[in-house]
Amino acid sequence: MKKYIDKVNTLIESFPYIQEFYGKTVVIKYGGNAMIDDSLKKAFATDVVLMKLIGINPVILHGGGPQINTLLKQVGVKSEFVAGLRVTDSETMHIVEMVLVGNVNKEIVNNINLAGGRAVGLSGKDGALITAEKLYHQQNGEKIDIGLVGTVKRVNPLVLETLDREHFIPVIAPIGADAQGLTYNINADIAAGKIAEALKAEKLILLTDIEGVMIDGTLEPTLRMGEIPGLIEKGKITGGMIPKVGCCVDAVNGGVEKAHIIDGRIEHAVLLEIFTDAGIGTEIVA
Repeated sequence: MKKYIDKVNTLIESFPYIQEFYGKTVVIKYGGNAMIDDSLKKAFATDVVLMKLIGINPVILHGGGPQINTLLKQVGVKSEFVAGLRVTDSETMHIVEMVLVGNVNKEIVNNINLAGGRAVGLSGKDGALITAEKLYHQQNGEKIDIGLVGTVKRVNPLVLETLDREHFIPVIAPIGADAQGLTYNINADIAAGKIAEALKAEKLILLTDIEGVMIDGTLEPTLRMGEIPGLIEKGKITGGMIPKVGCCVDAVNGGVEKAHIIDGRIEHAVLLEIFTDAGIGTEIVA
């Protein structure tokens, strides 16, 4: 009997959060091990479907770096990175788009549909969702050309609003085109943050392969934006976590209520963050 009471207590704990987030939009950047491990893939799809069923509007942005690396290696194209950004010539861009839009995106859509949802796969080119512009890497005051790597110039949320009204779940590959129609590869964190801003989302959630933001070896459950520049200057936030935190700061500055960096290696990480008192990972708030 106790296990059934525990289940009921879990539902009771989640009840105020369901009330709070009903009708709200949550943008999730889906990546890392959660996209590779089969049990985590299934758990993520279940989380997304459950959110939709109880009245929350999930919008999924996904990466696909490991899958891109695998195909590039198979066709004999060497991967090159500058400050974590993939140098992308026209041949590489063709493969990136093929993998993200034609393979990874459709697998995620299929997983959500198998879990009982109604997912629709998109890229930023569909419905002119993302207008991109070329991104240059800045190094020692100089601009370095890294090819067809882009950033988000503008988001047109009309297509996402239309899908929401019809109760579909958007799954978006971070590929965009500029005003001349040239295709760009966009960092999924950046794309997720900008779409969250455009939708005035309640939450932006970045799934990662670490617990969250670690300060002196300890998980920091909450960071206020005013603290972050000092933590970076002191070397407390370093490496690949800096752009992730920066993406979250930009999103909150742009009108998103809260941003979260959470451990996607934990089953049902999204539900644990949204619907439990303790949560997981790190939340970034104004």
